[in-house]
Amino acid sequence: MKPILVTLLTAFGVCGSIALGQGETKNASSAVATAAPAEISGPKIKFAETVFDFGKVKAGEVVRHDFVFTNTGTATLEIAAVKPGCGCTTAGTWDKQVEPGKTGSIPLQFNSTGFGGTVAKSASVTCNDPGLSNLVLLIKGTVWRPIDVTPAVAVFNLQSETQTNETKVVRIVNNLEEPLDLSDLQCSNKAFQAELKTVRPGKEFELHITAVPPFTVPSITAPVTLKTSSTNMPTITVNAYVTVQQPVVVTPAQIILPAGALVKTFDSVVAIRTTGTNTLALSDASVNIPGAEVRVQEIQPGHFFSLMVNFPAGLLIKPGQKVEMSVKSNHPRFPLITVPVFQPQPSTAPAAAPHSVSASGTSPAPAGK
Repeated sequence: MKPILVTLLTAFGVCGSIALGQGETKNASSAVATAAPAEISGPKIKFAETVFDFGKVKAGEVVRHDFVFTNTGTATLEIAAVKPGCGCTTAGTWDKQVEPGKTGSIPLQFNSTGFGGTVAKSASVTCNDPGLSNLVLLIKGTVWRPIDVTPAVAVFNLQSETQTNETKVVRIVNNLEEPLDLSDLQCSNKAFQAELKTVRPGKEFELHITAVPPFTVPSITAPVTLKTSSTNMPTITVNAYVTVQQPVVVTPAQIILPAGALVKTFDSVVAIRTTGTNTLALSDASVNIPGAEVRVQEIQPGHFFSLMVNFPAGLLIKPGQKVEMSVKSNHPRFPLITVPVFQPQPSTAPAAAPHSVSASGTSPAPAGK
């Protein structure tokens, strides 16, 4: 009976050991499976907020806000650059180096002068966080104006060949509680005509500005003014601006060669394009100097051309010499297109002082001898 009991106890011990071992292995596996991943070393930036809503401000007020961040990493965080998206937003002096666990700030400032309605201004931040080296901070809100004028400038882009009367509409909205009266509409330049229309009495108006051809100069600017009954904004000024694009545009307007005699051949590219409705044809391209060549390539048939001008090595334009590239065209206003060629003259070394000789035929002794 005793040998049998010993055997049973031994067997039970072995089984218990196996079961216990399996339990330990399972628990160990579970522990491995639930273990947190190793923390990545290095700097890490975390902002309290990346968007700041300033609500509503009056036009002309300056909005300032500090964007606070924390270095949650294990190495020094370095802020290399903060670049606002436009000139109305500027960055103050920010914390350039922040140790692990410490905080820093980036101050941004937005000038609301000239703005109205909903605005959103951004600034990009560059740092040494390997996971977030570039991020964007945003300032947004509403700029309140007593009177909204949209747009503030009436811009006309016209073709010289197809000048027609074009009208731009400027909306004027009264944001004040009291009604608004507009009067004394004036424009000093006859190139523009202005007419005021009422949409909602005392609240909303439309200013119609028309560009009246013909235009004899490439650009014209003129103010259109209105008097208002509001002490907050007694005068409204809308600038009217017209540009007249020439039917044939040549870029660049002149060719500049390196100073002095050319050490090697020199290439220059001249682009000629038409903005008009008629197609353009070029012929007989040349340069009035020996050895120079012109190759014409039609990039966009009838509208865009590239002229490769090659100047030979050793070329030196003499003072007063007139050099130009020319090409004939089928446009009645531009039968011959010319591009002048200039070359700065080489600088001359100052002349050496003459070596004097005494009456005896010998050179005088140096001073102090």
